[in-house]
Amino acid sequence: MSVRLDETDRKILVELQRDAGQSLDEIARKVGSSKTPVWNRIRKMREAGVMGPQTVVLDAEKLGFDACFFVLIRTSEHEADWQRKFLKALQDRPEVQEAHRLAGDIDYILKVRVKNARAYDEFYQSLISEVKVHNVTALLSMEEIKSSTALPI
Repeated sequence: MSVRLDETDRKILVELQRDAGQSLDEIARKVGSSKTPVWNRIRKMREAGVMGPQTVVLDAEKLGFDACFFVLIRTSEHEADWQRKFLKALQDRPEVQEAHRLAGDIDYILKVRVKNARAYDEFYQSLISEVKVHNVTALLSMEEIKSSTALPI
């Protein structure tokens, strides 16, 4: 279900995606409004579920997480109990930044951020000891060309 947004709402969201740490005064100035109406619009969009929690984007490499792997998983297991165990295993591992269930030949794709290949192997060994998977292929990202959480509003 989509939420109806007008042009001012969209401008506010663009600014929040660009830098959620801006003051209300800055956002209001940039969208051509005043502080109170901007705050009311933000509150309404939060209540409608348009926005999730505010977070900070950290620089993985500056923090020593130099390796980004995309992990392709095929499984022969599709029962609800296996899926619950697999979901819990992913949620319990902070290395997993993203996990998607796919249509097609691959069942799941994970984005895993670790310090190095040895740390990836520890992640891999831990995961396969906890849940049964048919096939795992790990692809090392050589260079991040673009990364964004912003939606094209």
